[in-house]
Amino acid sequence: MVVVVGVDGAGRTHRLRELAADAAAPAWWPTALTGPPGRLILVDDAHRLDATALRELTAAARAGEDLAMARRPTIQQPELAELDEAAAAGGVEILAPLGPDGVARLVATITGRPVSPAVAAAVLAASAGLPAVAAAVAAAPPDTPAPALLARVQRRFAALDPPIVTVARMLALELDLPDHVLAEASKAEVATALRILRDEGLLVPDGDRMIPAVAVAVLAELPAAERRRLHDAVARALLAARADPVTAATQLRAARAVTPVAATVYREAGERLRFDDPAGALGWFDDAVDAGAEPATVAAGRAEASALLGLPIETDQAGVDADRLALVEGAVAAHHGRSARAAELLLSAAGPGTVLAVPSQVGLGQVPTPTAQAPTALLRLAEGARAAGDPEAALPMLIEAAEEYERRPPALVLPDTPHALAAVVAVTAGDVATAEDLLRRSGDAGGPVFAERHRLLLAWARMRAGRYDTALAELSRRPGAEQPGRERLLRAAVAAGIARRRGDIAGLREAWTGAEPLLARRTADLWQLEAIEELAVAAARLRRPGRAEPVLELLEAIVTRLGRPPAWSVALGWIRLHMAVVTEDADAAAKVAGQLSTVVTGAARPRAQCAAAELWAGVLAGDVDPAATVAVTEELHAAELPWEASRLAGQAAVRTSDAVAARHLLERARELAEPDRAATATGDAGLSDRELAVARLVLAGSTHREIGAQLYIAPKTVEHHVARIRVKLGTTTRAEMLAVLREILTR
Repeated sequence: MVVVVGVDGAGRTHRLRELAADAAAPAWWPTALTGPPGRLILVDDAHRLDATALRELTAAARAGEDLAMARRPTIQQPELAELDEAAAAGGVEILAPLGPDGVARLVATITGRPVSPAVAAAVLAASAGLPAVAAAVAAAPPDTPAPALLARVQRRFAALDPPIVTVARMLALELDLPDHVLAEASKAEVATALRILRDEGLLVPDGDRMIPAVAVAVLAELPAAERRRLHDAVARALLAARADPVTAATQLRAARAVTPVAATVYREAGERLRFDDPAGALGWFDDAVDAGAEPATVAAGRAEASALLGLPIETDQAGVDADRLALVEGAVAAHHGRSARAAELLLSAAGPGTVLAVPSQVGLGQVPTPTAQAPTALLRLAEGARAAGDPEAALPMLIEAAEEYERRPPALVLPDTPHALAAVVAVTAGDVATAEDLLRRSGDAGGPVFAERHRLLLAWARMRAGRYDTALAELSRRPGAEQPGRERLLRAAVAAGIARRRGDIAGLREAWTGAEPLLARRTADLWQLEAIEELAVAAARLRRPGRAEPVLELLEAIVTRLGRPPAWSVALGWIRLHMAVVTEDADAAAKVAGQLSTVVTGAARPRAQCAAAELWAGVLAGDVDPAATVAVTEELHAAELPWEASRLAGQAAVRTSDAVAARHLLERARELAEPDRAATATGDAGLSDRELAVARLVLAGSTHREIGAQLYIAPKTVEHHVARIRVKLGTTTRAEMLAVLREILTR
């Protein structure tokens, strides 16, 4: 006696036939008990027999009749359990799924031709090794549901309870639902349903997943209306179970659900992700609208996600979430450098709008006292902005705002990040190291739209400190999307600053051409003052000072409204001083120096600038004090203005009649003009300090003329240095030289 156990389609009947072929007198139930003795009684689908038949067979087995029985894995009737115990005396055979070789042989038998390993593997994957399913797949036309499986599914579903059929259809959708959600959506007892479906041969043997080819057949016979009903039931169950909306939406998207409840889930997924993954959030909002959501219900979330990506926002849905939309519009206006519009919009919104508006208001010369509740990082940012009249006092507050933001970033689109505003103030205070630290650790603060701003500000800070490699690298980077106006202005300022320091008139003209339309909008604010310095000086150098004058007058009015704080008053005077210097207008320089001489400040940077203005005015008038000039260049260098210090020393050198002083001043100018070499080991490859300075500029892409202008040496001298560098490095071509330099100067 033997018991054959397997799910439907596993080959139970086939195995009984094999046993019958080996028996002398096989007899199939139910006629078996009336036949001659010595026979093998064959009982197929024992799980379908009634209690009377099962008891009769049990009695025959216990009386010594030879019996082979096949059944499903699950035993639900006590009578079947008794028969199983009696018939299992000869052993139990568990029918396992076919492996690759078994599937290959079966397919070859069905098709009548040899089977490649790839075809066998495909049939195995589709059938999970279940022989009946594999045979149906092998016999079906390519890329179509197997007709035999369609018929089988229809027969099984006609006999099963409706809740179990619903579970099967939901499993076919491959939504990967937890049991409690599946139970809520199907109104079925899930464990029982899964057991029945597994016995029916519809699930993979080792899990609760539907056999792929069976799932295809289930979906093929599923009417569109029923599919929509299932999706809707699943969506409702997920909402009732408070499932993570992103997980729920992902499952519904995989099933291409487009029902009203699915639209709600998609919208909630977009809301959840709009700050963590704004690009993904936009996709969910699109799905929500496609599934029937009103565009107005996703307008605010879509606007927030778009703003974080630097994309245009739609604001024609103001009737819904008007305050959220106003906050986004205000932030975007700030991104485009329109501080007045930004302040107006932010102040019109409820919630943290009045706090977010403070930096824009201060940038326009107003110092408000916000009263709204807001996240701690934003309150500290507002406090720091309000104290910006004294950059050295404001900087610690802004650093605290940046640190608080890193701990708990608020879920808002920011007009500017604490890191960016703190960096601007730090550079104004002459603390480039702090600006660099803040910008390096800014990470994804504020979202993708701020990545370019943080990089440009880092390039700006390092350029002001005399380190041009980062600035040049940033300028060589091609921005992906259209940059906001504020960043286009900053990029033009970096380009103008580099061109001015390299004596590159063509580059200066190109930078001015890009910036002139932006300046024509006359929307500059306090935070752009030092960047505008480079553009105003470029305008003066190109004999177009009048084009920059309206913006300078605007900045004058802003500084005046703030009460003429020393740091910003001096920064504004510094712009006019350099406009006079590039045009060699001694009278204008003297006027600026006179105005700055009245400024009283204890801060190191504005104090050094005031002293330098007085000396520079004298130099332009032909009055050079070598000792005082060297002393002031030391102050400027300490205040992170090395290029200006170098320029002052160089101009003093060519205007003094004292040859010894001229040589000393020129050497000082050269020292100050050389890029920072802190990261380069002096003597690498036998290069001298001067050769290292030239090498770094060559690697940065500067021409011989530009290097000469920056290091106060003739282009021919630069050519000689490059030739010696090539010899010392043992290279024969420029490409080889650059490769070696890149290795020794960037390691």
